[in-house]
Amino acid sequence: MTEKARIALVGDRSDGVRSHVRIPTLFARLAERDGLELDAYWLPTDAVGDITGFDGVWLVPGSPYRSEAGAVETVRAARENGVPFLGTCAGFQHALLEFARNVCGLGGIGHAENEPESAERLIVPLACSLVGHEGAVHVTPGTRAARILGADRSVERYHCSYGLDARHLDTLAANGVVFSGFDDDGDARIAELPEHPFFVASLFQPELAGDGTRPHPLVEAFARAAVEHAKLSVHSGL
Repeated sequence: MTEKARIALVGDRSDGVRSHVRIPTLFARLAERDGLELDAYWLPTDAVGDITGFDGVWLVPGSPYRSEAGAVETVRAARENGVPFLGTCAGFQHALLEFARNVCGLGGIGHAENEPESAERLIVPLACSLVGHEGAVHVTPGTRAARILGADRSVERYHCSYGLDARHLDTLAANGVVFSGFDDDGDARIAELPEHPFFVASLFQPELAGDGTRPHPLVEAFARAAVEHAKLSVHSGL
């Protein structure tokens, strides 16, 4: 029998955000099709609390978040405690923001959507908005993303207007972030931490792929990692 994994969906839930509506449907499909039982709990960014009791954390789209600090702290806790983590769209942006501040020593670096007047920004407006767009993602061979996607190129759906300032990419990479997917212009679209049990973030929204009847490989891989975490927690008596 498959262990049921407790998933924290961190974000400010709204029926007006397509991904928020789609995610429960995807979880139901994973249970029906793959036997991956996921017990989801929605946690607003301004009242997240302790996430270490969860088997997986998904920092979902829907920015600006009510609490940047809550989103960033969620990422830190998942990263430091080995909790499987998926960040999509704003989740990608805030995952990199957390890493820049707490690992790279860029404590004052900001996010343009949250702090448009900040002197130093990690996340900046995209040259062209990707709201409602699809685009090619070129996947780096040998990475976790490549193993999950099973291809060196995919076409993904976006709904965002902000991304990583490429000037900071080398600093993040030097401290352990692997950028495993890029668009046609060479801009980062997938990031991962290879030493972590499962830590993947994408600027695109895999939860919006297709019609919702077949979960995207990134979503399925996250679910499998969370179920595995649940099994290990049971066996270790946590």
